Amino acid sequence: MKKMLSLAAMFAVLAYASPASAEVKFSGDASIRLRGQFTDTEWLCMEDDEDDLTFAYRVRLKAAADMGSGYFFKAMLTTDNTVGGWTILNDNLEDTNIEFSNFYFGRMMENSHYMMGRLPLNSVNNPIFDLALSPDAPLDIPVATVFMDRVLGLNYGTKIGGGELNTTLVLLNEDSDDDSALEGDGMFNDGYALHLSYKTNIGKVTFEPQALIMLTDGDGMYNDITPHTFGANLTVPAGDAKIGVSGFYTVCDDDIVDYSGYLLRLKGEIGAFTAWVDYSHTDDNTPGALTTDYDNYFVWAQYKYNVYESAMGSFSLTPTVRYLAYSDNFLGADYDYSRLRTELIATVTF
Repeated sequence: MKKMLSLAAMFAVLAYASPASAEVKFSGDASIRLRGQFTDTEWLCMEDDEDDLTFAYRVRLKAAADMGSGYFFKAMLTTDNTVGGWTILNDNLEDTNIEFSNFYFGRMMENSHYMMGRLPLNSVNNPIFDLALSPDAPLDIPVATVFMDRVLGLNYGTKIGGGELNTTLVLLNEDSDDDSALEGDGMFNDGYALHLSYKTNIGKVTFEPQALIMLTDGDGMYNDITPHTFGANLTVPAGDAKIGVSGFYTVCDDDIVDYSGYLLRLKGEIGAFTAWVDYSHTDDNTPGALTTDYDNYFVWAQYKYNVYESAMGSFSLTPTVRYLAYSDNFLGADYDYSRLRTELIATVTF
């Protein structure tokens, strides 16, 4: 926390040190979370039930600079060494590291834009990266929690027809020190991918087809593989509500690795209430694989209650339920796992 306050003070000094400096705006949020977790595991003749209750906190500081003529810079500081930026309260707080979780800069123009840096992904609402990077367990927003919902990349977007085309070159994993680099792979030893999306409206319906194409070998379910993932998000207004449908398919057929899988999502939003249901299935036909198929079910439901809201900030309470059911046939025997999480999150934004 001391590091966070020191960096905030440094930002403030830089923002106001000179009248000629760019206009810098600061915002952020601080949250306290009470989580109850209840798990149940069954495999062969073994059964295991575990319950847990934890408090955690998360503080995020955001800076945005408008440099004129459409040029901008944005950054976010948070505790970057924890899952989703959450720090459990019984951890040693002196070991908490404050880092730039994301930062990016670029230019917004009338019909196009470009930006580069550590880009936010918004993967909670777009599961293509979840399926591509975790095809065996793509549910319960793994990219947002494990990978902190960001990626190093270079983005260019432009208006085409009635929609916007975005192309993003991303670096999914860094393997420049890997032994295989000695075999002549050189600078292309890292995991590069191209993310393509086109978002358009058909009447009142929003349609966004996408593709995530591996350009070089990357890491995911296995190391040094080139999976390809594609699908679409669809959003349909229904009175005061919005209904979302997502479907994505991933496939990897390399010399040794052979798997394919899909993820389906049905989502509903009305006012402060949000809920969705996910199902994913992956078949792994890789020779020697200990598990050959994976089935995952997931339910997310939350309600955001605004206790106080003004132009200066807000205070809200968000009760959330997250249920995950997972099954496979590990070593030829059925393996079943379920996890229920109940959360109450108190958040202040400023």
